[in-house]
Amino acid sequence: MKTLRYVMLAAVGLALPTLGLSHDNENGHSGVRKRDSSPLVEKVRRATSRFRDINVALAEKWVPGTPCVSGPNSGAMGVHFVLPPRLSDGTLNAEEPEALIYEPLANGAMRLVGVEFIVLANTWTGANAPSLDGHLMNYVGEPNRYGLPAFYELHVWAWEQNPNGNFADWNTEVNCDKQPAE
Repeated sequence: MKTLRYVMLAAVGLALPTLGLSHDNENGHSGVRKRDSSPLVEKVRRATSRFRDINVALAEKWVPGTPCVSGPNSGAMGVHFVLPPRLSDGTLNAEEPEALIYEPLANGAMRLVGVEFIVLANTWTGANAPSLDGHLMNYVGEPNRYGLPAFYELHVWAWEQNPNGNFADWNTEVNCDKQPAE
């Protein structure tokens, strides 16, 4: 009985450090905590896990769409890489985001932190504002800081916890401090 108790304690001790955290990165971010997840976040993680290596995204023709986007008091969004054909197709698919969002790191690498779903307002054919898996998208009119026509958007922080929520625009855990100067 004593041996069984030691085996159980050892198993729990080995499991505890891995519960809830996916990884640590060089900025000390703890990665995504499982308890903060939702069905849409899980779907996005499955669909985008290969893009954690930015070279995979580049090989699949994702291109930089913005420099690192930050706000003075709200954290950041990061660097958006877009797949141009998806921006103008007027459709939404939870497994096919229009933008991958990366945080620049000190060593020059880019860390996948989330995605953004984007549909141009003039391509949306639905009777109501678009939603994705029950999450209503935000409307951004024009002119806007991105130089795009009016659009709907939804951020999903699938790879970095966001204290403001999985679907908030700005993430205080992401920053643009390591963005190389142009």
